[in-house]
Amino acid sequence: METSREIRVGAVLLAGGASLRFGGDNKLLARVYTAPLIATVARAVINGGVDTVVVVTGAEEDAYTSALSGLPVRFVHNGRWADGMGGSIAAGIRELEDACDGVFIVPGDMPNLTSDVFLLLASVFREKGGTRVVVPVTSKGAQRNPVLWPERQFSKLAALSGPGGGKSLLDTLGDERLDVVFDDESLFVDIDTADDYARFIGARR
Repeated sequence: METSREIRVGAVLLAGGASLRFGGDNKLLARVYTAPLIATVARAVINGGVDTVVVVTGAEEDAYTSALSGLPVRFVHNGRWADGMGGSIAAGIRELEDACDGVFIVPGDMPNLTSDVFLLLASVFREKGGTRVVVPVTSKGAQRNPVLWPERQFSKLAALSGPGGGKSLLDTLGDERLDVVFDDESLFVDIDTADDYARFIGARR
């Protein structure tokens, strides 16, 4: 069995959508804390014990390149981004599959994710030998993101397409799935609409 130092963890950061539910602006470029949302999430990932981060773009590329300038991330473009999130996950996995033993799938719209979330999930993953699907859940058992997937699941993730993500695979895993409970549900807030963003800003005040 590999030691924890030998188990490499990467991340696929999803930034392929068109933010249609947000209105005329791009939600991932909205300011949260002191930076665009996508940069805030990227920094949490980078500081969370992740070896390699791939950002999957789609509707916009140049804006994300600018927003993430100076950060140690790689980019891959999903030319079929309009088909849905599945293709973006697949594109990111194909980019990372030879470089990592496990990969986080990270939505780009979760402003309260912290590096500690990634550090804890990655620690559990490494302690279990890098073979289990590590899933954050609330105290009530509700599944949240980011999920950390082992290499043995990469082929299934790389075959995804359309609007569905990895959630459809989670219920088929049996003992391969390991849930990690987080009591603070605010960590997993996401921003889909302008109203979500307004509530987020209001809560900060």
